[in-house]
Amino acid sequence: MQKLQEADLTDQVRRAGMRATPGRVAALDFLTANPHCTAAEVHAGIAEQLPSLSMQSVHNVVNDLTEKGLLRRVDAPGAARYETRTDDNHHHIRCVVCHRIEDVDCVTGEAPCLSPVGTTGMPVLLSADVTFQAVCTECVGAWEASRASPA
Repeated sequence: MQKLQEADLTDQVRRAGMRATPGRVAALDFLTANPHCTAAEVHAGIAEQLPSLSMQSVHNVVNDLTEKGLLRRVDAPGAARYETRTDDNHHHIRCVVCHRIEDVDCVTGEAPCLSPVGTTGMPVLLSADVTFQAVCTECVGAWEASRASPA
C-alpha cells in the first residue's frame, strides 16, 4: 500500500468515527482494489500483510466498516460480499456459473430507482438493491453445453 493511499484510508476511517487499526485500513485498501469480495477473500488477501489477524477479526472489520458507511454489503448467494462503492444507488449483475459480480448503474436514474407496488407503510424509500442473474461471456459455452439434452 502506498503511503499516500494509506494516509487517505486512515483519514476515511477516522472521519467515520473509528480508530484506524491496521486491519481496518488493510481491508479497506484491499476492497478498494478488489470489489465484491467475501470476508474470507479479504482475509486471504491481507493475511501476508497482517498474519495475526483472525478470520473473526476480518468479519468484525467488514461489519464495522459497513455500519459506518465505508463499505457496502452485497447479499449474494453463498456469502455476503463487500465493496467500497457506497456513494450511489447502483445495482449488480452476477454470473450464475462462475459467480463473478459486476456493478450496473442505477436502472432508471436517481435513488431509489424502483418503487414497490402498493402501500408499504414505509413512505421514505432510500434505495433498491437489484441483482441481475446472468451468464458471462467466459462461461456461456460451458453453460449452454450443460443445458443441452443428451440425444
